Amino acid sequence: MAQFYLIPKINYFKPKNLDEALKLLSKLEEARVIAGGTDLIVDMKTGRTKPKNVIDISSLGELKYIKLDSTSIRIGAATTLQEILESKIIVENVPVLAEAISNMGSWHLRNVATIGGNLCNASPAADTAPPLLVLNAEVKLRSLMEERIVPISKFFHGPRSTELRANEIMTEIVIPRPPKKSGMKFLKLGRRSAHTLSIVAVATLVTVDKGRFNDVRISLNAVAPTPIRAYKTEEALKGEKVEIGVIEDKMKMITEGIKPITDVRASAEYRREMSIILARDAIFESLKQLGFKLEVDN
Repeated sequence: MAQFYLIPKINYFKPKNLDEALKLLSKLEEARVIAGGTDLIVDMKTGRTKPKNVIDISSLGELKYIKLDSTSIRIGAATTLQEILESKIIVENVPVLAEAISNMGSWHLRNVATIGGNLCNASPAADTAPPLLVLNAEVKLRSLMEERIVPISKFFHGPRSTELRANEIMTEIVIPRPPKKSGMKFLKLGRRSAHTLSIVAVATLVTVDKGRFNDVRISLNAVAPTPIRAYKTEEALKGEKVEIGVIEDKMKMITEGIKPITDVRASAEYRREMSIILARDAIFESLKQLGFKLEVDN
């Protein structure tokens, strides 16, 4: 017999502006904020989440924008993934983010899902997280009383757990403009080639000076309770010559900082092995953008 899921009765609010939304959030008990709703609606239907009050911010234009200034790219938290994917600012300045989003769901889903929602859902497999981590992004969290700026590296606490307080709304993602002449790449392994949850995904950003690694950033998802940076591996590569043997040797350190699990998508051991391979390949692809031609037999 087919099983049907129904959303329980809730109090629904659609504020006209951010201040009104924050006032509602400060006074309502067991309230949740919804933008695209691609995760929250499913959780409500299955009973995983049972809010009494839902505050819909999907129509707040003040949270929908992509802006470029002299030091950063700023994205409103209610901006849809498709809007980000189609943005010339994103494609030209931080293509690694566009690359990640192109692998996230169908066109229909991306036109509803928001970048803020993807981050606040705090899935270990969130695909916007690795590129934002290597881009050293920050998020702005706003309550009625204050605004906080939190590095994305400190935002995730665990599965479905973040730095976001009950009275706060994520309003903006701030990405510092990447170093000039940097190569960046996103690679994802899933049970299908796209539109699926990650088994492992990796983002990298690399700069080189006189044939040696200058800046190296590596981030992974789906291999720990939160998306992570591979700081030890990054430090081990900095200052080293850009050579295949050096890269392959240092990539083995990736496994020291991850804690993959076995689930329906893959075993922990498979995730561990593929983390090394994807990180290596993403580094190679980043270097190709800088004019290095490195090839390896898989």
